[in-house]
Amino acid sequence: MKKIAITGIGIVAPSGIDKKVFWANIKAGRSEIKTIDRYDAQLYPSHIGGQIHQLDAYSHISSRLLQKIDPFSHMALIASEMALKDAGIDLTKENLNHIGIFMGNALGGWLYGETELRDLYIEGREGVSPYMASAWFPAAPQGQVSIYYGIKGYSKTVVSDRASSLMAIGHGAKVLGKDKLDFILAGGMEAPLSPYGLLCCNTNGDLSVDNEHPESAYKPFDKNRAGFVVGEGAGIMIFEPQERVQARGRKPYGYITGYGTTCDGVDRIKANPDGKELARAIRMALDDAGYKPQDIDYISLDGAATIEGDVSEAAAIKDVFGSRAAHLPVSAPKTMFGNLLGASGAVDIIITLLAMEHSLIPPTLNLKDVDPRCAGLDYVREKARPAEIHKALVISRGRGGINAVVALEKVK
Repeated sequence: MKKIAITGIGIVAPSGIDKKVFWANIKAGRSEIKTIDRYDAQLYPSHIGGQIHQLDAYSHISSRLLQKIDPFSHMALIASEMALKDAGIDLTKENLNHIGIFMGNALGGWLYGETELRDLYIEGREGVSPYMASAWFPAAPQGQVSIYYGIKGYSKTVVSDRASSLMAIGHGAKVLGKDKLDFILAGGMEAPLSPYGLLCCNTNGDLSVDNEHPESAYKPFDKNRAGFVVGEGAGIMIFEPQERVQARGRKPYGYITGYGTTCDGVDRIKANPDGKELARAIRMALDDAGYKPQDIDYISLDGAATIEGDVSEAAAIKDVFGSRAAHLPVSAPKTMFGNLLGASGAVDIIITLLAMEHSLIPPTLNLKDVDPRCAGLDYVREKARPAEIHKALVISRGRGGINAVVALEKVK
């Protein structure tokens, strides 16, 4: 893959709405997983999650527009504005026909959808907002960002369960590498904590029901794991070709250098425990980047906190890295704020870029007793670890055996 520079970051997450606040909480290992208090969720099997508070306080969006969009589009607009400002881009000086938008999410905008469906059954069709059709569907954030800024270049939304945003980022980087666009906005967003959204997440059977201990409920690779904890948020980045970044005199956070994706092809929901196809996706990303396994300094884990997910992820890493796997730092920072589903890959990339910048590997929380089937990896646990990260991998996976891997490189 042609090296693609990442020059701007926009983050909206339970750990912070702003990269400085977000990173301060991540490096400190603070858990933001709490009991859901937005409505009475006590009857749900799992009623804990990573919530975002004070979203409106950071918003540049008019109240009129907010009435027409779901929170997942709202978060995408805030993160996009942050990313553009962070990259120092003035859109009035850009060719809007040559800018792309590549985004991913898993569920769409359910708060808006379920509210309007309620009104349909109570008031009839006259009670339904005309914006219902355009507010809930998964491509709505891409459309809203396009409309807000007048961006008209080739764009795409990817819906691929928890792998959505990482796949959107990989595809967007490939398109940008073909010189089809000047730059792109890439990332993901998710707002699954609405009443119906949370119900859908609960029905898949993969959520932790340790409601009495929310901060310690998400424990991937632990033999006492009980599933992941869901969260909401958005992560958007600016991707530019190296030549353009040099011409602008900007220093990027890092480069995306490789991408690989495969499917297990075994079960409609569960990953194949042997991890062979994930291992192949890792090798594809390494080959695409021109890296050898020994070049990698850190891996950001998917951390599904399910038996099949954890065992297959550990098996894949040991398959690819052999004896070095025992000395290669790995972690799942999402244990601090929840699994953001389709947005998780984008947020994991942002965390990895900040880890590179600050030479600090963020920890996995709650990993006390490693499952023997997942042993043999160098898990960074409970506390951040100082380390130089020059090259890294980010893994994101979806139900049905979807595997996506991105390779990143620090700016020299």
